[in-house]
Amino acid sequence: MTKIRRAVSVTELLKKKFIEMSFEGEFKDSIGIPERSGVWVFFGESGNGKTSFMLQLAKACSKFGIVAYDTLEEGARKSFQLAIQRSNMKEVARKFKILNVEHIEDLKIRLRRKKSPDIIIIDSLQYSGLTKPQYRALKEEFSKKLFIFVSHAEGKQPEGRFAKFVKYDADIYGRIEGYKMFPVSRYGGGKPYTIWHEGAKTYWSEIKE
Repeated sequence: MTKIRRAVSVTELLKKKFIEMSFEGEFKDSIGIPERSGVWVFFGESGNGKTSFMLQLAKACSKFGIVAYDTLEEGARKSFQLAIQRSNMKEVARKFKILNVEHIEDLKIRLRRKKSPDIIIIDSLQYSGLTKPQYRALKEEFSKKLFIFVSHAEGKQPEGRFAKFVKYDADIYGRIEGYKMFPVSRYGGGKPYTIWHEGAKTYWSEIKE
């Protein structure tokens, strides 16, 4: 017989303390002050600033825990090296780890260790090979971790049925286009985040013409 979890009272929930990510500036304006657990997903087509945004986000997240960036798709290749250099990730080198095409089963072994990463960026959702049951199991086993997925896009939506499912399950999601990230967050914020001001200005001025 399946054991049913005890219901939580209103008083208990209101007294509960969460590990918060007290962002400041543009990230606070964009995604608010979220809890350091759960799932976020960001999606966009190639050439719109997706990797740059993820590294900017990783740098901001490193203030709140150890960040691991799993380069499932790109790998630790020269293109990613250049992105690391552009974002000056050496500033947060002690709290930022690069996982070179570490598949989900190996990642789970890493996350079961003591002092494992708190925040895991998986790039990309399509290359993860996850199914819905595997995704749910990952969330349940590592409920105190924050998983941030990068996804390809089809127009203004994530690419594929599973990616769309993750989008609607996520606490925060954002569409990346023209060097801007357009967020939807359960924690406030809501203001578009500019990844590269010069590139965004050029892109959106051309769209208006």
